[in-house]
Amino acid sequence: MSLVFEYAAPPGVPDPDRADVACCVGFVARRPGVPLPEPLRNQLAAAGWVNGIWARPPQEIEDLLNLPVALDSWDQFDQVFDWAARPVDADSGRACAGHLGAAVRAFFARGGRRAIVIRVGDPWPYRETAAARAAARAGRLAALLPGERFDPGDPATWQGIGHLCGLDEASMLLLPDLADACATEAPEADLATTPPQTPEGFAECSADEPVAQDSNLAATPAPRLDITGYASWKQAQQNARAFLDRRRRDVLLVASLPLPHVEASGLDSGMNRVHAQVNMLAWLQSVVGVLDDGDDRDRPAQALVQLAWPWLATRDAGDLPQGLEPPEGSLAGLIAAGALQRGCHRSVAGDNSLARLRDVSGGEPTPAWGLDASSPDALLAQRVCVFAPQPEGWALQSDVTTAARGACRFGGASRLLASLSRTCRAAGANALFEPNGEATWARLRQILGHVLMRYWKAGAFSGASPSQAFEVRCDRAIMSQNDLDNGRLIVILDVWPAQSIERISVVLNLGNTAGSLREAA
Repeated sequence: MSLVFEYAAPPGVPDPDRADVACCVGFVARRPGVPLPEPLRNQLAAAGWVNGIWARPPQEIEDLLNLPVALDSWDQFDQVFDWAARPVDADSGRACAGHLGAAVRAFFARGGRRAIVIRVGDPWPYRETAAARAAARAGRLAALLPGERFDPGDPATWQGIGHLCGLDEASMLLLPDLADACATEAPEADLATTPPQTPEGFAECSADEPVAQDSNLAATPAPRLDITGYASWKQAQQNARAFLDRRRRDVLLVASLPLPHVEASGLDSGMNRVHAQVNMLAWLQSVVGVLDDGDDRDRPAQALVQLAWPWLATRDAGDLPQGLEPPEGSLAGLIAAGALQRGCHRSVAGDNSLARLRDVSGGEPTPAWGLDASSPDALLAQRVCVFAPQPEGWALQSDVTTAARGACRFGGASRLLASLSRTCRAAGANALFEPNGEATWARLRQILGHVLMRYWKAGAFSGASPSQAFEVRCDRAIMSQNDLDNGRLIVILDVWPAQSIERISVVLNLGNTAGSLREAA
């Protein structure tokens, strides 16, 4: 007789104060022969997906297809999802990618405590023909994003990242399969290798020999992009960023910078570090155009994106093509652990123990980290979160967003503003149906003042006193008669983040435009 314990996150009221919850959207198979655990079914029922006006068909419930499930450990994910990359057949060496599973695994391994997983379909063969990949690319990308029928007020129309409209506790968005969906078809790995000739002789038996890694996966290239692939990746990323800008300005997009297809991009085919990194910087800025230059006051959504680089060879990555895992899972895990241990406003990079990745043995390519601030690696780290080796091991060296302006570039400041948005929106939700007058405005100033006081006491704001750190404004001075006639209630929070060079204003629009937010420095 054996006992089997099944654990799943219980349904409950989302906590908007959390800044560590990752929403992972991508392709992964349901584990065959494993029925949906009852706690997960209860979680979906409590959210209205099993019964009610937006209930999904029973088979979709059982398959966990296009449904958000909250998980509190890697074991919970592994129990219901068949995530691992593996060869499709021994002759071709092609494999099914497991990047969603790899990202969730890395997230929990780095300190994450809660992930919301949205399965949008099964993974595809990792190396298909160029024609097959090109034909399927649009459909794969479309599955990740809201569809044409998307209505933010109708859960029946939500797909992919559209589910964020109902996931108030989510603070990060990960799309781990985005690079693979845009990848260029690469030459098949040559698996017909001749075993080395060794002289015959006596060797002692050993019970401690390490388990051999899957040579087919090790020889299968990681996903790489050419110019066309980067254009598709950039457009999909911009679509996701635009969705967050419109619907969820309090969620950060954490993504991996894709590897280049060296033959197509013109980069050094041997990935010589200096040559490749110099060309990579030029590739990013002038060819790919992923890092827009100039004043981004008109592009504030850039502060909602953190890109990670390079791809990492970790202790567990032997079950992935080429033994490399996309770094976004590790970055999201560090962000989550930092929010839980020290506050979301603090950097997760540098010499602190949190940033150390002791299970990382290499990267593709391997950045060098030194004192030269003008080196390609250092320049890249101004806009991209770079992992690099140091004498004590690999560590995250920069915690930045892709924003061009320095005030919006520090990752902790963007996470702080996102956290403020979630917390203040929840705190002011009860005022949505109150009379839009002086009494309501005074009550909101008091409620939000208490909220900001908590942040100040936690060290999130600069200033020796609350009056120097923040101000809450909600009165006729900031609302026109047109705003009042149309039922709009506006609150402006002036805050000075602890590590920001500028005072930042967060504008909350309540009433008939509830939920929107914009920032102005």
